[in-house]
Formats: sequence, C-alpha cells, structure tokens
Amino acid sequence: MKSIASLLSAAALGAAMLLSPGIAQAAAPNYVALGDSYASGVGTRSYIADSGSCQRSTKAYPYIDAARIGADLTFVACSGARVADVTANQLSSVTASANLVSVQVGGNDAGFSSVITECAKPSWLADCTAAVNNAQSIINNTLPGRLNGLYGSIKTKAPSARVVVVGYPRLFNGTDCNAGTFFSPTEMTRLNQTADLLNSKVAASASAAGFTFVNPTSVFIGHAVCGSPEWINGLSNPVSESYHPNVTGQTAYANLVDDALA
Repeated sequence: MKSIASLLSAAALGAAMLLSPGIAQAAAPNYVALGDSYASGVGTRSYIADSGSCQRSTKAYPYIDAARIGADLTFVACSGARVADVTANQLSSVTASANLVSVQVGGNDAGFSSVITECAKPSWLADCTAAVNNAQSIINNTLPGRLNGLYGSIKTKAPSARVVVVGYPRLFNGTDCNAGTFFSPTEMTRLNQTADLLNSKVAASASAAGFTFVNPTSVFIGHAVCGSPEWINGLSNPVSESYHPNVTGQTAYANLVDDALA
C-alpha cells in the first residue's frame, strides 16, 4: 500500500500540472469562408455594417458554424462573386495557417440570376429556353476548368486544411405562388435540373481536388420557394433578396456544413 506521503506527493504533482502556465489549451482553428451571395448570407436581410456590397451576414452559415466549433473566422464571401472574383479578391485570405476552408461559387458564372430574371417573365416576353440552354452550356463546358484552377490554388496555399465545397439547392417545388412572376411548370423543372447539373460539376471538381462536397438538395426539398415552411425567398423587396436562403435556410446550410467541417 502506498504511504500517505507518496499519495500526497502525487496529488501535489497533479495539481501543479493543472496549474502550470506551460500547459495551454489547443488553439482555435482558423476558418476561412470563401464564396458568393449564398455564402455571404444574402437573403437574411441583416448585414454586417462594414461589409458593403458584399452583404455579409452574421446569420450566414460560415458565421454560425465558426461560433459552433469555436473557430477564428476570416469571412470574405461576397455577393455577386464568380470564380475569378474569388481568385482575385478572396483567395489571399487562404494561407498555410488555415485549418478549415469553405467555398461556394459557380452560380454566378452560369449567370443564374439573369436566367431566373428571364424565366420569371411572361412566356410571350421571355426566352427562358435559350437562357437555360446557355447556362447549362457554361456549366458543362466552362465552369469545370475554372473550378479546377481555384481548387488547385486553395490546395497549394493551404495544403493541410480541410476544404469543404458547398453546393446549391433546387429553387422550386413545382408551384409559383408569387405575384409578379410567371414560371411555368416546365421552366421550374428545367431550372431545378440546372441546379442539379451545377452541383454535379462542382462535386466532380471537388472530388478531383480531394475536397468534401456538401449537397443541400435533399434537405431543401419541400422548403424551396413557396414551400412550407419556405427556406428560400421568392420574389422579394428589395429584389436582391429574391431566390436566396432566408435565415432558416442559412441555419439549414449551417447544419450541413458543420458536419463536414468537424
């Protein structure tokens, strides 16, 4: 049996180790969030004052997830960003010290906002078919090369980081309940198919880079525009809020993305 003296000595040593200033907690991970309006939080109607036209929100999924996992966030996603904009204006925030990176971009390269605007018009005034065909051509033929270049740059700049690539939801449930828009069932189907095509190309480039792809499609089914509850805004005022995830939609994104970041 150990003597009382030895037990007291062991207890004292344990207490000293706990109190020692040399024993520090693990540093918070460095998280860099890149991307477009879906990543910045457009649609939540609440934006960080100094984010300007980038419209970054504390209700956006990167902000939510950084708080959940205790990460230091560098939030540079910006409304309207294309792949070239991420490369030119956001990529410099990715350094070798980054532990986590999320990136969501590609929709603006395909001109999705313009396509939605065109297809929302009455059939006699719009050429939705041509707009969708052009977007699909860009997604098939141009976007993969752009994404491959961006993902390669991220991998070079932060070779040890966990990188999560985030996709886009389908916008429609098959019903157009908004006054002022004229989406036909066929148009909504084709727009949803275009979102699926976009996700397939983004996922393929992510896989080729060894990154994790987060696909929100199944989670958002039943919660798109005119859904119950609606997680994606329909036609809104101001119009820039339209066809973007609302606060509930961003929380749904956060629930998906934090699993991939962990």
